Amino acid sequence: MAHLARAPAPGELRLTRIARAAAAAIPVLLLQLQAGTAQSARMPATLRYGSGLIDIPVASVLPHLMMTATYSGFRATVPPMLDTGAGGDGAGAGESSRAWFSDGSIAVGLLDRVEIGATFQHSADAGDGGRMLGAFGRLSLLPASVRSVGLAVGARYLSAPGYAGREGRSFQPTRLGLPDPRFFGTAASAEEFATTFSPYVAATARLPGLQADPGYEVTMTAGWGSGMFVAGSDLDFYGDGASGGLFAGSAIHFTTGRGRTVSLMAEYNGFDVNAGAQLDFGGIRVGAFSLGLAGDGASTYRSRKFGVLGSVALCARDIGPCRPASRPAARDTVVLPAPPPDTVVVEREVAPRLPTGSPRTVCLATGAAVSVIVTPAGDTLVGPSRVPLSDLRPGIGFMGTYAEGRDWFEQGSPITLGQRSYERSGGPLPLDCADIVEIGSHDGVPLFAEHSAAAPFAIVLVPARPGVWQGYSLVPAEAPEALPDPGSAASPSLRISSGVRSSAVSMSDCGSR
Repeated sequence: MAHLARAPAPGELRLTRIARAAAAAIPVLLLQLQAGTAQSARMPATLRYGSGLIDIPVASVLPHLMMTATYSGFRATVPPMLDTGAGGDGAGAGESSRAWFSDGSIAVGLLDRVEIGATFQHSADAGDGGRMLGAFGRLSLLPASVRSVGLAVGARYLSAPGYAGREGRSFQPTRLGLPDPRFFGTAASAEEFATTFSPYVAATARLPGLQADPGYEVTMTAGWGSGMFVAGSDLDFYGDGASGGLFAGSAIHFTTGRGRTVSLMAEYNGFDVNAGAQLDFGGIRVGAFSLGLAGDGASTYRSRKFGVLGSVALCARDIGPCRPASRPAARDTVVLPAPPPDTVVVEREVAPRLPTGSPRTVCLATGAAVSVIVTPAGDTLVGPSRVPLSDLRPGIGFMGTYAEGRDWFEQGSPITLGQRSYERSGGPLPLDCADIVEIGSHDGVPLFAEHSAAAPFAIVLVPARPGVWQGYSLVPAEAPEALPDPGSAASPSLRISSGVRSSAVSMSDCGSR
């Protein structure tokens, strides 16, 4: 069917005024609204009109200063060119031929709110329809805080084909991007066929996966448009069972690792059922698609067509192909903001400066020896950190039971061991734990003697406080005749009257500091 050329109708003039008013209102909306629902680099590229599914738009827009360049092509069988007369009759004959049709587009995102671009759908001489160039744009209407659903308005404009020798007709572009001299103007017996300007509204919902972090995302889109979305629904060879401008589609986007994303898509563009797949290699995209899956082959427009797509996504922030966006953190994960870039935090562990002193060995009432540090001021330091013993008392002290503080020791009373009495003899002295052995106790306080001594013991050693010992000598009246005098040369090596053994260092302050 052919359409006759005519003068612009009042309705067309009103449409032109509306388009001009919409173009003037776009800058105002950009100033009044906050950033919109910008998409991630995951959303595929359409064949001819920027981001979206295969042939339908989505509600999101490209992120700020992200640019995509796309080429697509498909093979189709086309009928012979017809020389259509003024009355709508066609003359001419010939065989149908198969041809390869190419399309290209460039799109860029602005302010996370707008996506604009240019489309190149046909480049040939005037005899085949000439060049078909166009532009498109989309405005996101919802703020960036709304992440599960998006709403946008947009429009597509495509110049009409022009044939040499047929300048008096207002030819119109077709939905496949190929010129066809059968589409022009309006005839009295047909509805208006006007496809150069196609406004639309679209909504897109993002559905969560079945798991907490499934590794995929599902998007569903629905919308309505005029112009190319609806024109030609009355032509049987062009669009059998058209929807009157309604379109819908869905896609599932899988993240496969190594920066790769696979998108599987299916859609209904108001005329055809289309399906395809795209693989994103971190900004470099390749895909394959099929148009008119439900077609019956009755015409070029109602037949199946297969093609391929290639696209590259460039990001200003990456200075090259867009790297894949990070997968969102789990909902129960708290992500803390990074420190300011001009803040440098340097941490260095400095070992504490330990007090100095002289090492000493202290013999305890348990018979065990411990190492301590004695400062020049006489303080006793214990432990790896060299803590003063006076700071640890009364809760912490040396192990063992000592005589200091007991009445019999403070009053100098005799002690008993094995029914024998011993009296205090000499002053306090330090001892080496390796030289003594425990032999009994008095009032709970352990008693010691030298290793070489034998019972009955001439000298008993009593722990007065840690590191300080007091000697007790056997009462002379109870000493056996064979027992030598403590002061004679034959007495044991430990001499009570000497005060300090030659092999030890005085530690009289250790227990009191």
